[in-house]
Parts: sequence; C-alpha cells; structure tokens
Amino acid sequence: MKNVQNLLTEIARVTRDIETNYPEIYKYLDENPITIPNMEYPKINASELQDYLNTLNELKKSIKTPNLF
Repeated sequence: MKNVQNLLTEIARVTRDIETNYPEIYKYLDENPITIPNMEYPKINASELQDYLNTLNELKKSIKTPNLF
C-alpha cells in the first residue's frame, strides 16, 4: 500500500485532471459522500485515502466509458 504522502499527491493529481478535463463533474466532488466524515474529528489513514482515490478514478472511468444502455 502507498504511504499517506504518496496517496495525497496522487489524489491531488487526479483531482486536477478532473478539474481540467472533466469540468462537468468537478463541481460535484465537494458533494461526494465519501468525503464527508461522520464524526467531529476523524482520523484519516492510508486506507481511507486509498478508498477515496479509487472513487475518484472510478468517477473518471465512468465518464470516459458512458453507459450505452
């Protein structure tokens, strides 16, 4: 598993890519439920960051290959 710093760097890169190349979905990133913690002072670890990175990548993938049905 990647360390926290590498994950944060990758999340920033993917987020910039979405902002630049997919502006129609960038506006929804703040509304993504995975980014809303359910506690006052959440602890973020590499596992949560990896899950968020996976979510961002899946979002990009879904835009690149739209559902044809």
